Amino acid sequence: MKYFLASILVFVTIVFAKDSVAMKVFHTYCWGCHHQTAQAFGPSFRKIANKRKRDEIIAQILSPKDMYKKLGYRRNSMPSFNDLNATQINAIVTYILSFKDKK
Repeated sequence: MKYFLASILVFVTIVFAKDSVAMKVFHTYCWGCHHQTAQAFGPSFRKIANKRKRDEIIAQILSPKDMYKKLGYRRNSMPSFNDLNATQINAIVTYILSFKDKK
Protein backbone atom coordinates (compact mmCIF):
# COMPACT_ATOMS: atom_id res chain seq x y z
CA MET A 1 0.00 0.00 0.00
CA LYS A 2 2.86 2.37 0.84
CA TYR A 3 4.43 1.86 -2.61
CA PHE A 4 1.07 2.38 -4.30
CA LEU A 5 0.56 5.71 -2.53
CA ALA A 6 4.12 6.77 -3.35
CA SER A 7 3.51 5.93 -7.02
CA ILE A 8 0.34 8.01 -7.07
CA LEU A 9 2.18 10.93 -5.46
CA VAL A 10 4.95 10.78 -8.08
CA PHE A 11 2.40 10.60 -10.91
CA VAL A 12 0.39 13.56 -9.58
CA THR A 13 3.60 15.59 -9.10
CA ILE A 14 4.67 14.93 -12.71
CA VAL A 15 1.23 15.83 -14.10
CA PHE A 16 1.03 19.08 -12.12
CA ALA A 17 4.64 19.95 -12.97
CA LYS A 18 3.88 19.60 -16.69
CA ASP A 19 0.73 21.70 -16.32
CA SER A 20 2.73 24.25 -14.36
CA VAL A 21 5.35 24.47 -17.13
CA ALA A 22 2.65 24.91 -19.78
CA MET A 23 0.84 27.56 -17.78
CA LYS A 24 4.04 29.49 -17.12
CA VAL A 25 4.92 29.42 -20.83
CA PHE A 26 1.34 30.40 -21.74
CA HIS A 27 1.28 33.37 -19.38
CA THR A 28 4.82 34.48 -20.24
CA TYR A 29 4.85 34.07 -24.01
CA CYS A 30 1.40 33.36 -25.45
CA TRP A 31 -1.32 35.10 -23.49
CA GLY A 32 -0.76 38.55 -24.99
CA CYS A 33 -1.83 37.34 -28.44
CA HIS A 34 -3.60 33.99 -27.97
CA HIS A 35 -6.42 32.86 -25.72
CA GLN A 36 -7.56 29.31 -25.19
CA THR A 37 -10.95 29.34 -26.91
CA ALA A 38 -11.55 32.91 -28.13
CA GLN A 39 -9.99 34.85 -30.97
CA ALA A 40 -7.54 37.47 -29.73
CA PHE A 41 -4.80 39.16 -31.76
CA GLY A 42 -3.80 35.67 -32.89
CA PRO A 43 -5.94 32.57 -33.38
CA SER A 44 -7.28 30.73 -30.35
CA PHE A 45 -5.61 27.57 -29.15
CA ARG A 46 -8.80 25.72 -30.12
CA LYS A 47 -8.53 26.96 -33.72
CA ILE A 48 -4.82 26.10 -33.86
CA ALA A 49 -5.39 22.63 -32.37
CA ASN A 50 -8.16 21.85 -34.85
CA LYS A 51 -6.15 23.03 -37.84
CA ARG A 52 -2.51 22.09 -37.15
CA LYS A 53 -0.41 19.03 -36.39
CA ARG A 54 2.06 18.93 -33.52
CA ASP A 55 5.12 19.40 -35.77
CA GLU A 56 3.52 22.40 -37.51
CA ILE A 57 2.84 24.09 -34.18
CA ILE A 58 6.42 23.49 -33.03
CA ALA A 59 7.79 24.86 -36.32
CA GLN A 60 5.58 27.95 -36.02
CA ILE A 61 6.81 28.59 -32.48
CA LEU A 62 10.48 28.17 -33.36
CA SER A 63 10.57 29.75 -36.82
CA PRO A 64 7.44 31.75 -37.65
CA LYS A 65 9.19 33.74 -40.38
CA ASP A 66 9.84 30.50 -42.26
CA MET A 67 6.43 28.96 -41.58
CA TYR A 68 3.74 31.62 -41.91
CA LYS A 69 3.35 31.30 -45.71
CA LYS A 70 3.48 27.48 -45.54
CA LEU A 71 0.64 27.58 -43.03
CA GLY A 72 -1.45 29.91 -45.18
CA TYR A 73 -1.07 33.17 -43.27
CA ARG A 74 -0.78 36.44 -45.23
CA ARG A 75 1.67 38.00 -42.81
CA ASN A 76 3.79 37.10 -39.83
CA SER A 77 3.37 38.96 -36.58
CA MET A 78 4.55 36.19 -34.28
CA PRO A 79 8.05 36.44 -32.84
CA SER A 80 10.23 33.36 -32.67
CA PHE A 81 10.76 31.79 -29.26
CA ASN A 82 14.18 30.20 -29.59
CA ASP A 83 14.79 30.66 -25.87
CA LEU A 84 12.24 27.97 -24.96
CA ASN A 85 13.72 24.59 -24.11
CA ALA A 86 12.33 21.25 -25.31
CA THR A 87 10.36 20.69 -22.09
CA GLN A 88 8.67 24.07 -22.38
CA ILE A 89 7.89 23.61 -26.08
CA ASN A 90 6.42 20.15 -25.54
CA ALA A 91 4.38 21.38 -22.58
CA ILE A 92 2.84 24.32 -24.45
CA VAL A 93 2.17 22.29 -27.60
CA THR A 94 0.47 19.58 -25.54
CA TYR A 95 -1.55 22.31 -23.82
CA ILE A 96 -2.54 23.84 -27.19
CA LEU A 97 -3.57 20.43 -28.54
CA SER A 98 -5.68 19.78 -25.45
CA PHE A 99 -8.20 22.28 -26.89
CA LYS A 100 -8.83 20.16 -30.00
CA ASP A 101 -12.50 19.42 -30.44
CA LYS A 102 -13.49 15.84 -29.68
CA LYS A 103 -15.07 14.09 -32.66
